[in-house]
Amino acid sequence: MSESTTITAGEVSAWVRAFAVAVAEVKDELTALDSAIGDGDHGINMHRGMGAVVDKLDAGEPAEAAALMKAVGMTLISKVGGAAGPLYGTLFLKFGAAASGDLTPEGWASCFSAGVAGVRALGKAELQDKTMVDALQPAADAVSAALGEGASFADALARGADAAEEGARATIPLVARKGRASYLGERSAGHQDPGATSSALLVRCAARTWAA
Repeated sequence: MSESTTITAGEVSAWVRAFAVAVAEVKDELTALDSAIGDGDHGINMHRGMGAVVDKLDAGEPAEAAALMKAVGMTLISKVGGAAGPLYGTLFLKFGAAASGDLTPEGWASCFSAGVAGVRALGKAELQDKTMVDALQPAADAVSAALGEGASFADALARGADAAEEGARATIPLVARKGRASYLGERSAGHQDPGATSSALLVRCAARTWAA
């Protein structure tokens, strides 16, 4: 088992806020990726949504991780257009629903896995469908496996971020089977999925937040 680190709501908030900053930095890249195989608005929508999340937290940050993540999820659902709002909103909502008080590393991994399961169920997506699941599921699996092997939380998250980024890159040759990109058929191959790309960024931000 990993060390008995306590993960506070403040640290979870720092992760969410770091993701908002990172999205702002790469919004043009995300939009370019989405312009190739989608509606061309992923970066714009995520930037707007995460900005609204930060405003929400600034106005009154919940003291518990569960309530904080539920607030994040609801804000994204209400503020982000397209598929990203409901999918990312569900990720955070399910994370929050699975959380209880301060988290341990294993608790964080369990909550993250619950969020990923929610995304899969809502999008009816599986691995290699060329969606955000291709980054999120490998990340969840890698974090859980690393903790089970006795890795520190920081190391487990680093492995998760590496797995997410590898999963995102692996979407390039895939033909999309879900979402707007699936309408392109074979023409969707050769492009990295924007949702997988932003999802990998989310996990990398977690690794940076809890880095040793």
